[in-house]
Amino acid sequence: MARLEDVARQAGVSASTVSRALSRPDMISEATRNKVLAAAEALGYRHNAAARALVTGRTELLAFSVPTLANPFYAPVIEGAQQAAEQAGCELIVVVTDGSAEREKALFARLTDRVDGFAAAGPRSPAPVLSALADHLPLVTLNRRVRGVSSVVIDTPTGVGAIGTHLAGLGHRRIAYLGGPERSWLDPRRLRALRTAVPECEVVALGPYPPEFEAGVRAADAVRESGCTAALAYSSTLLLGLLHRMTMLGVRTPGDLSLACADDLSAAGLAMPDVTALHVPAAEAGRRAVERLLDLSTGPSDSATHQSLPVQLLPRASTGEPSAARVPGP
Repeated sequence: MARLEDVARQAGVSASTVSRALSRPDMISEATRNKVLAAAEALGYRHNAAARALVTGRTELLAFSVPTLANPFYAPVIEGAQQAAEQAGCELIVVVTDGSAEREKALFARLTDRVDGFAAAGPRSPAPVLSALADHLPLVTLNRRVRGVSSVVIDTPTGVGAIGTHLAGLGHRRIAYLGGPERSWLDPRRLRALRTAVPECEVVALGPYPPEFEAGVRAADAVRESGCTAALAYSSTLLLGLLHRMTMLGVRTPGDLSLACADDLSAAGLAMPDVTALHVPAAEAGRRAVERLLDLSTGPSDSATHQSLPVQLLPRASTGEPSAARVPGP
């Protein structure tokens, strides 16, 4: 295996120059850097990441936490985050918190000294915990805002309000909202935006539900008992379970029950029927979170930044005018 001294001899420079060229290229002229890189490639030399970290104080590792991998929403988020990290020459570590504030805190503590920064999607930790972490390590939250912590938020509340307006325009006056998960920062904001957008309607809040197919199946009875003519789910996976169960029960969509959801995950490979949904820029959210994290990890920042990403309503065949007949009950 080639050593640093071998590269130095091949390039005709000192070992310290090789070290700087590989760990602090901004300190070396372009000509010298290119000479060192050519020698390293010719000899198959790989710079020791641990040694580089001792010199630069940077590990070039970033951590990205998600509540679960069962929710397909996070697949494009992680993809966008990983692309941004790789383009910057960093590696991305994905960790799963199981939606637990306690596990999340433990992961933060375990990784603080091992990574250059932390991006947290839908973090469940109390705001003081996140603020304290941001004081010691670059931190960006996704789909949650905390004072003093940079964030990227997909504006699904505005989109949910747009779905409500769409349903009210079709004549629906009683709408079920299937919400969740527990302790979600965004979910009460989605429900509030829906109620604000359609004051002429009664919004029946059901849940909380996890973003799972089986949860949608279980929710079917509650939707039928609610007497609502339309149902809006916060998750496509949840909605697919609801749609499956309603179809098995002979409930027609949209004839008996209009259905809509707050995300459209066809980009994540989720086979979606013709369901009214929101296009959410999930990959862009992951990319922007990591880009902001890289900014914070490479230099001081006086203030937190908050980015809001718009969504787009995609009306489809699953929503229509309410039937004169009530949805068949249990």
